[in-house]
Amino acid sequence: MIEFVKRGYMASTHFFHKIDLIKTLSAVVGKTLGDVDINRVFDKTITNPKVTGIAGDVIEQSVLGYPANNDKNPDLNVDGIKTELKTTGVRKGNDGLYSAKEPVSITAVSPRTIINEEFLTSDFYSKIAHTLFVYYLYDSCETVCASDYRYFPIKGYEFHDFDQEDMYVLKNDWLVVRDFIIGLQVHEDPTEYYPEISHLRDKMLYMDTAPKWPHNPRFRLKRCFMDTIVKEYFGRKEEEELKNISSYSDIDSACHNFTSKFKGQSLESIASLFGFVPKGKSTSEQVITAMFGTDAKKLSNIELFSKAGILSKTITLTPEGGRTEDMKMMRIHFDEINDRNLQFEDSSFYAFFSEHQFLCVILQEPYKNSPLEQNIFQGFKRFAFDDVFIDTEVKKAWDHTRNLVLNNLLKDEISVSKKTGAPIINTTGVVKSAPNFIKSKGHLVFIRGDSSNSTRKPEIVNGISMYNQYLWLKGSYVVSRISQLEFL
Repeated sequence: MIEFVKRGYMASTHFFHKIDLIKTLSAVVGKTLGDVDINRVFDKTITNPKVTGIAGDVIEQSVLGYPANNDKNPDLNVDGIKTELKTTGVRKGNDGLYSAKEPVSITAVSPRTIINEEFLTSDFYSKIAHTLFVYYLYDSCETVCASDYRYFPIKGYEFHDFDQEDMYVLKNDWLVVRDFIIGLQVHEDPTEYYPEISHLRDKMLYMDTAPKWPHNPRFRLKRCFMDTIVKEYFGRKEEEELKNISSYSDIDSACHNFTSKFKGQSLESIASLFGFVPKGKSTSEQVITAMFGTDAKKLSNIELFSKAGILSKTITLTPEGGRTEDMKMMRIHFDEINDRNLQFEDSSFYAFFSEHQFLCVILQEPYKNSPLEQNIFQGFKRFAFDDVFIDTEVKKAWDHTRNLVLNNLLKDEISVSKKTGAPIINTTGVVKSAPNFIKSKGHLVFIRGDSSNSTRKPEIVNGISMYNQYLWLKGSYVVSRISQLEFL
């Protein structure tokens, strides 16, 4: 096993004793960024209201007292240990739990130098070997200008060293990019192919790169990976650890072995082998987690899958091979829909489809409408959404929804009988209706409400009561997409 070294350097511009850093940072926790800005860093937002990185500038210049720099080396020397400072925002959900606001940028992808680097001596490794995270609460439902960051409170800080398992995954992600760039050197002009670096995210577990070419990309820790770090810091860690898996190839290999062992068996018989009785729709996911050797109820409760943003989806095919239903993807949060300044690339729509991959367990009905537990396990397939799909189909749903909400075009449309023209009444006595969001007809990504109780419509948008709304993926597209993939 490779031992990841703890790199230390005795020379650095910004030297601190750890005990002094702890005193300094502890003293500002609970205060706002404006409160601690003794060096008037926020003054530059007067002439540049869209300046980026203002929170980090305040921590550097007003809290720690050193000037901003773009050095490729880590920011701090903490008792001889070179340490990178990352100031990052967190959000607080309705459930009171904190989550990461956004991905965290680490360092530039430098094609000319990375081809000559090894991981342990790379610029990237020097940036993540030791990290000091400072967390502030992004206390707004909308995008704010840089000057308004002054009202955001500092919530905490931590000296974070990635454990061996995380470091192996980060190394493999880094190698995906490095080895790809090395492979381009056979071309007369490798730079012609550098835009393809932006298309490697489906091969990387914990990281991606952004922005896209022609802008110079940077390695980033994905938001779902940062979520686990944030939640653990703020006192919530429920994930089970998974050993000996550190890349997509490891996951694919494990799934291939599971398929060889269980293919052709019913879900009920597989569940019995692991000692539990099938219980509804959660059975297939519980079977997957059992195959991976854990007692977790969901794939997202396994640490590696949570950090990588890998979600489980059950694809049930009819006896003829068709799809039985559409696929629910994510709940829509209308606070961001109402944010006129938010760009699509910064939205949860974009983040969900770009950061997540789907490990699909493929089942087939032995006969039409057979019970779930009788369906036959066929194997696994894994897929991610490419940039073309996101920039067309997902963005179409984003643009349509924003247009309705921001321009006051949203309506609650009553469903009527095609035969009589009379309103349709649900079994609960409620008139059936739905907002005029983008529909499944003619669209691959669409919006549909969901509720276990048709009398309860908790979401209110533009004064219209509705069910919680979700993005869905059209079933026929799922069948087409899955049919193009080989079983793992």
